Amino acid sequence: MRRRCVRAAVVAAVFAASLLSPAGPAGAAPGVLVYPGMEIRQDTNRCTLGFVDVATRTAYTAGHCRGTGAVTDKDGNVFGRQTTFRDDTPNGAVVATDHMISDWEAIALAPDVQVNDILPGGRTLAFDPAVVPRKGQPVCHFGVVTGESCGTVEAVNNGWFTMANGVVSQRGDSGGPVYVLTDDGRAVIVGMFNSTWGQYPAAVSWDVTDRQIREGVFSPAADTVPVPPPA
Repeated sequence: MRRRCVRAAVVAAVFAASLLSPAGPAGAAPGVLVYPGMEIRQDTNRCTLGFVDVATRTAYTAGHCRGTGAVTDKDGNVFGRQTTFRDDTPNGAVVATDHMISDWEAIALAPDVQVNDILPGGRTLAFDPAVVPRKGQPVCHFGVVTGESCGTVEAVNNGWFTMANGVVSQRGDSGGPVYVLTDDGRAVIVGMFNSTWGQYPAAVSWDVTDRQIREGVFSPAADTVPVPPPA
């Protein structure tokens, strides 16, 4: 609990500093609702929000969706700012299955936006460390372009996995959550959509991503907005 509280304080401090920056955009539009599966914009990038931590008011999407700072909804309302990201997705290279892929971005949410963890289909998107991607496991993916599609995990690799048998994706779905449907009506996140590997849609594993995020809050990552010193 103490770690979560410290993490929340760090995120809040980063967001407060960004709003005080002369070069930063205006604050968020009051009443904007932030939720997993929503369409987000960063500069010219259109992506899908993957996970929302309502306790720390932090949202996550793919690292390759990153921009210069401000994050908006599809209508241009600023609801948060990019704080930390990690992205080592190969570009145009042959990727071996043992190649480690990290692809995530943390977004500090503005204090005046509404936040929930409900997917567009009505299910709560939860995280359970005991639920990890496994070969043959039934999963679903939600992207703002293709909506929800379901299939199975085709293979689990080094920090990422591929999907088949019905899972589809297009440009704009990046960052979208991949989840397991549970009998109690929830959706448990196991990944965020990254790209395609050959003919297979691919996602970074959420258990690995969550571990990297926690390390990123307390230690340097690929790119981090400095936290201002205490007053």
